[in-house]
Amino acid sequence: MKALTWHGKRDVRIDTVPDPKIVDPTDIIVRVTSTGICGSDLHLYEVLGPYLDPGDILGHEPMGVIEEVGPEVTAVSVGDRVVVPFNISCGTCWMCSQGLQSQCETTQVTERGMGASLFGFSKLYGQVPGGQAELLRVPFGNTLPVKVPHGPPDQRYVYLSDVLPTAWQSVAYADIPQGGTVTVLGLGPIGDMAARIALHQGASKVIGVDLVPERLARARARGVHTLDLNEYGKNVGEEVRGLTAGGRGTDAVIDAVGMEAHGAPLARAAQQFAGLLPDTLGEKMMGRAGVDSMAAINTAVDVVRRGGTISLIGVYGGAVDPMPMMTMFDKQIQLRMGQANVKHWVPDILPLLNDADVLGVDDFATHTLPLEEGPRAYKAFQAKEDGMIKTVLTP
Repeated sequence: MKALTWHGKRDVRIDTVPDPKIVDPTDIIVRVTSTGICGSDLHLYEVLGPYLDPGDILGHEPMGVIEEVGPEVTAVSVGDRVVVPFNISCGTCWMCSQGLQSQCETTQVTERGMGASLFGFSKLYGQVPGGQAELLRVPFGNTLPVKVPHGPPDQRYVYLSDVLPTAWQSVAYADIPQGGTVTVLGLGPIGDMAARIALHQGASKVIGVDLVPERLARARARGVHTLDLNEYGKNVGEEVRGLTAGGRGTDAVIDAVGMEAHGAPLARAAQQFAGLLPDTLGEKMMGRAGVDSMAAINTAVDVVRRGGTISLIGVYGGAVDPMPMMTMFDKQIQLRMGQANVKHWVPDILPLLNDADVLGVDDFATHTLPLEEGPRAYKAFQAKEDGMIKTVLTP
């Protein structure tokens, strides 16, 4: 089969690799029909090379049609259309029973002290072959895949793999009061969708902060009050307070940026240096001394009102990131974070994926390209070129 594989920093290729096979009796094989490129894929493309091997298959946002099932699979059948969550969760352990599928005790990467395995996301999360490929082996066929109806286009459902539940969790964790206010930092796919969900759920004002004109325009068209970081810079906090009652700041902030924040040359230099080291040394540096740009989280602490909540959904990778603890304590800020628990949120989201399309999923992708265009798409996405905000590949 054809698959998009990692070969080095900013070097992904389309390779011919062996077809996946049934290994465990509850496995299924899915013929992938659509698969997204995620912002976190750029972490692998840019800085997390020490945790990858040449030939690793990337991607964790797939859907498709079941082509083969193991002998103990009873919940789905050949020909069923399914979305594959990015968390690899068993659905039966204690963590899964608590709705914490991202902490699945069956697939935790215990040798690295990490949570549930993920498709296509490095040694840190199990080094499981990903979904930017023609075929994908999916374990736990009775409990993991999300069955969806035939008929509507893939883009009605493909975002159930990651974008929708991740954004939904970010809003749930933000705990925005009914009629309350929220600032969304970063209007990439997750931040954009989080803003849409917050408005759908009754937020009276959603303020979106970004520096990419296409992202700002797209959010503004959906009713978000946008602030261009190029214009406001370090004065974002003052502007947000000026837009809220009593100058307090918003009730909540969603940090959908994470380690990708701009303006942190020391953090970027440390990440790049780790990427140049031999894998073993690079892993040690990234895992024990990694430093991220803290611009986004510091902005979140600044703009949230006292007693408010910060929901951190952007990925941070550093082990020694300096948190402004004194200010966070003084402002009595609540902080929630973590990988999305995909299966936990699917029942809330699936009823919204109908012809009314209240969240705008049908035209959410800015680019739909064949799998063979994957290397070019990664390059354009990383450089924020060609108005690329969300890309779906079609094997």
